[in-house]
Amino acid sequence: MARAMLYQPGPDPLLAFAGLSRILIVTDAWEPQVNGVVRTLRTITAEMRAMGKIVDVIGPDRFNTMPAPSYPEIKLALFPGRKLAKMIEAFQPDALHIATEGPLGIAARAYARRRKIHFTTAFHTRFAEYLEARTRIPARLTYAWLRHFHNAGSGVMVATQSLHEELEARGFKNIRSWSRGVDLTAFSSESREDWDLPHPIFAYVGRVAVEKNLRAFLSLNLPGSKLVVGDGPQRKALEKEFPDVHFAGARHGAALAKAYAGADVFVFPSKTDTFGLVVLEALACGVPVAAYPVTGPKDILGEAELPVGALDEDLGKACLKALKINRADCRPHAEQFSWRACAERFMDNLVPVREMANGK
Repeated sequence: MARAMLYQPGPDPLLAFAGLSRILIVTDAWEPQVNGVVRTLRTITAEMRAMGKIVDVIGPDRFNTMPAPSYPEIKLALFPGRKLAKMIEAFQPDALHIATEGPLGIAARAYARRRKIHFTTAFHTRFAEYLEARTRIPARLTYAWLRHFHNAGSGVMVATQSLHEELEARGFKNIRSWSRGVDLTAFSSESREDWDLPHPIFAYVGRVAVEKNLRAFLSLNLPGSKLVVGDGPQRKALEKEFPDVHFAGARHGAALAKAYAGADVFVFPSKTDTFGLVVLEALACGVPVAAYPVTGPKDILGEAELPVGALDEDLGKACLKALKINRADCRPHAEQFSWRACAERFMDNLVPVREMANGK
């Protein structure tokens, strides 16, 4: 039976709140951005609507925006407080979920605190590590602010057991499990891209940005070819630095699935992702994964009954180990993660904006 998470520790879900019908999500990450947060929110929104819920998503597309520093494709809402408050009041949600810690998330949190209404949050992104990499602001200072942000809510949702333990050790409260899913119809090994490159092909798919630690992959001495599928602010610099690497640009839909399936090994060099949807997508396409033993890959791959990936502090060794894995074992593991179960778990974690009459 398909399920969305292998990680389900902690207290029972708040099943008493499963009947909440009007669900509002406020997020700084939304279309047309292309990333794991957007894919997750877009997909569970569709699943919840299919289950009869009334769901609205408030993103930067409804506000005046400015480009994020060093990341111009990400738009940040400018002074959203008053307009956002009117939107929340007009929708009259039964449950409020604040997905991100950007301008919209900060404004939604301030509104909820001011009106004394309950809300949930999610820890999608390691902003502390990203800021430290870009600005040298110590991660401990950012984590102190993030702890303050999330602990004001009634629950913070995390994707993996290892992240749960890490945040708990940092003083985060009311942590709730909420894993991810994969579209098994869209991602399969039925059609493979013929890259016309020497095999074995070691491929990365995703944003081409500093936090993805791509140099750790591209600088490896590996047989065959290295392939990068995706776009981002670091692409031009890496193309110049690694002329022997094939940069294919961004792919979407069926072309993206073919891109995955045409690789021999999917390489996930990030050490800062909180899950890694691309790991599930690669497995669904029958491609074994090589990664560091960090949050996300170790949670996904570590639960497999048969080897579907290789984890090693030496990424090159992980790549060579992954080459020996039977591709036929990869998709059955991905099939354990369904988006419907992911959406159901999300709803179980929600809380009503107001206390119920019986005090629950």
